[in-house]
Parts: sequence; structure tokens; C-alpha cells
Amino acid sequence: MTSLKVLFIGGSGIISSACSWLAVSRGIDLSVLNRGHTTHRPLPPEVTILRADIRDSGSVLAALGDREFDAVVNWVAYTPQHVQADLDLFSGRTGQYVFISSASAYQTPPGRVPIVESTPLRNPVLEYSRNKIACEDLLVAAYRDDGFPATIVRPSHTYDRTRVPFDGGWTAITRMRQGREVVVHGDGTSLWTLTHHEDFARGLVPLLGHPQAVGDSFHITSDEMLTWNQIAQTLAAAAGAEARIVHVPSEAIAAVDPAWGAGLLGDKAHSRIFDNAKLRGLVPDFTATIPFHVGARQIVAWHDEDPARRQVDPRLDAVMDRLIAAYRPGRA
Repeated sequence: MTSLKVLFIGGSGIISSACSWLAVSRGIDLSVLNRGHTTHRPLPPEVTILRADIRDSGSVLAALGDREFDAVVNWVAYTPQHVQADLDLFSGRTGQYVFISSASAYQTPPGRVPIVESTPLRNPVLEYSRNKIACEDLLVAAYRDDGFPATIVRPSHTYDRTRVPFDGGWTAITRMRQGREVVVHGDGTSLWTLTHHEDFARGLVPLLGHPQAVGDSFHITSDEMLTWNQIAQTLAAAAGAEARIVHVPSEAIAAVDPAWGAGLLGDKAHSRIFDNAKLRGLVPDFTATIPFHVGARQIVAWHDEDPARRQVDPRLDAVMDRLIAAYRPGRA
């Protein structure tokens, strides 16, 4: 049986790294096109490395030569211009083109839950999400008009051991270990979905080369739902600390730190619950098997292995102090 030939554009990021390892373990002939930057997420030795800058079509064409693929996955396309370049590069060269979009493209705030793939796409807050929607629109038109074999995949909040999936990152973990308070937006009871990157890979890899995935869209998430209070408490427990939470309205956070606030008002402040039934229609055995309490221990252990990984952001630390002073219960 001939191996499936797949190209990843990118391949060593948080989400794509797990997909690279799983693809190779399942016998896929995987090539990865990137610029060759060093990373703490090494690629499998079986991968064929193609050196090029995806933003430079000439270097990509030189690296690709006459290669053709059963599937191409672009992990680093963020604007319609990026997607148009791929349409020009890969039309007639691949049997499937997988665009990694974002679940933040779904209607915000959501009109109903759980979110399904037919949920409208609209995010009036985040430019990142609006760009992803524009990319999807371009691919849908290319499929309808020209038969371009697009598949759209929408990850939600996906993490690995190198990334703390909580606003404040390692700064918040350090505060917990020091016995200091941390900020949780709203009242901390909105529901959120965190997905381990190895679980995401279990959904993505079987879609590669799957003829019924062409022309369609899927999200891939865990089925575990946690409140933001629970996320903070789980991280604190993994770090051997206590989560001393101060709740701050998302709008107040936005007033002090617009970038942090945009991520809340455009995404995290709203409950995000997903129905993965459509994915399971093509991948019947898909199950997310790594609960967050396990992932949290992996995160803390990885950071504790090397002091250089435990980076504290002084600016963000000061912002948290300011918000906590203003919203701490019982303040004068």
C-alpha cells in the first residue's frame, strides 16, 4: 500500500508538532516546509525537511520542485493574501488543502451552545478572527467555483506543555506560588474548552486524504468543559499552590490592557462548548483522552525542568496588581 504523501507548512508549532509525530507514526510520508528556525519541538527523524519561506513563492517553488501531495496543511496562513498565494501554489498539486482556521471565528458572543459547524461566523472584536473568516470565504468560493479541494479545520484553545493556557501565563503561576492573588475575568463561571495538542492530532490526522472531508469544515476540541475558576485551581494544584482568585470584569481588564481585554471580549469571556459529532462522523473513534488536570501537571513539570522557561512579565505582573487592588473583595 502506498503511503499517503502529506506536506505541512509549518509543523513544529504547538498544534502542528503533535500532528507531525502522529502522522509519521501512522505511516504517512510527511514533508515539512519551514525556514529551519530552531525549536524546542523537534520533528520526527522520518520527516523530509524542505527549506523555504512560505511568504516567498519563488523559494517555495524551488523547494517543492515537481512534488505533488495527497494533502497539504497550512498551519501558518492568517490572511486572505496568504490563502490566495496557496491557491496559486497548490492548485493541481494536491488532492486536499487543509486550512487551519480558528473556533474564535464562530459567532461572538455565541447565540446558542453547543457550537456546531453550521454556527454563523462573526467576530466583531478580534481582527485575527475576522481575517480567518475572510480566508474561509475565499476557500469556499474556490471550492464552489473551481473545485479547489479545501478542508477547513477550526481548533479552539489548544495547548501543549510549553504553554500555560491561562491569561498571565507563567507570571500567574509564579504569583500563585508566591501566595499572591491572580485575576480571573468575570465571575469565573463561564465554561471553556481546553484541548491538549495530542488530542487535536487524533482528530486531524485521520482527515488527511479523506475524500469526504473535502469541501467541508470541522472543529476539533476536547469534550471536557471547565470554568475559568476551575482552570485556575487546576493549574495551582499542579504547581503545589493555592489559587487566590480576584474576579475582575472583562471590560475593566480591557480598559487597563486593551490587548488582554480584546482576547476576552472577542473570545474567552463567553462560554465555548462544542459538539464534535460531525468530526466523529468521519473519525468514529475520535476521543480526547488527556484531561486538563493531566495536561496542567505536564505544563508545570516542563517549566520546572529549566529556570529559563519560567519567564515572568513585569509589565503584566504590575497590571495584575493594579486590577487586584481595585477589585479585591473588602477593599476600602
